[in-house]
Amino acid sequence: MEQKDAAHAFSTLGHPDRLDVFRLLMRFAPQGVRPTEIAAALGLKQNTLSHHLADLAAAELIHVNRRGRSLYYAANLDTAERLLRYLALDVGRARPELVSPLVGKHQRPFSFNVLFICSGNSARSIFAEALLRDLGNGKFRAFSAGTRPNTQLNPHALEILRRNGHDSGALRSKHISEFQGPASPSMDFVFTVCDAAAAEECPPWPDQPIAGHWGVPDPAKATGTEAQRALAFAQTYTALRHRITTFVALPFDALNRISLQSRVDAIGMDPFPKGQA
Repeated sequence: MEQKDAAHAFSTLGHPDRLDVFRLLMRFAPQGVRPTEIAAALGLKQNTLSHHLADLAAAELIHVNRRGRSLYYAANLDTAERLLRYLALDVGRARPELVSPLVGKHQRPFSFNVLFICSGNSARSIFAEALLRDLGNGKFRAFSAGTRPNTQLNPHALEILRRNGHDSGALRSKHISEFQGPASPSMDFVFTVCDAAAAEECPPWPDQPIAGHWGVPDPAKATGTEAQRALAFAQTYTALRHRITTFVALPFDALNRISLQSRVDAIGMDPFPKGQA
């Protein structure tokens, strides 16, 4: 990266609100977010956000795509990578005490620790925990947590798990703080399964786990008859089962960290089948 481009990027990110926008989009990367959702997550006025988005786009830190009538803004990962390289290799002169912590640990070949996060930890992340536990063939230790956990699991979610042969006896809603202490298990993967959790401001996870956003709609917000609401939970379960089945089939031993991150991102972008579980 040229010095003038780096200076422009750093100057753009020097505004706290623009930095907040960029950090939020990085948590959703490579997926995009609509301006209304960005504004709601960060408490920004729409006209103020529009100026920040224009400045970030001018610095090539973000890009925008249209889907139907909506605009989706996403972090420009190419620019982010070049900016990090500029800091580490040019400014930092590749000093090992600066560069080594960025590399992270090597992935363990077996028994990966995986944490699924959503807001309530009563349905979506619980589905994901149970699915990975039962589909992972002993290669994964599955956990789930919520940023604002409910006091109990959703009864529709428990019924779907029972119907599909999952043991829900040990499942419970947990706060994310249970996994952020010094005695907590070290995570290899951290996935958000709802947009609200992905937008939450959380401290960086130690040991640089691979992170992904596998957002699915909240079935608890479904309306209609009892049967229609139950179907929403069944569709959410089916969607997460599709993604987790793809995840556990990845050739982990043959993939480096970059390739594995790309596969994780692709799973989150993949359209999933809808059907009754």
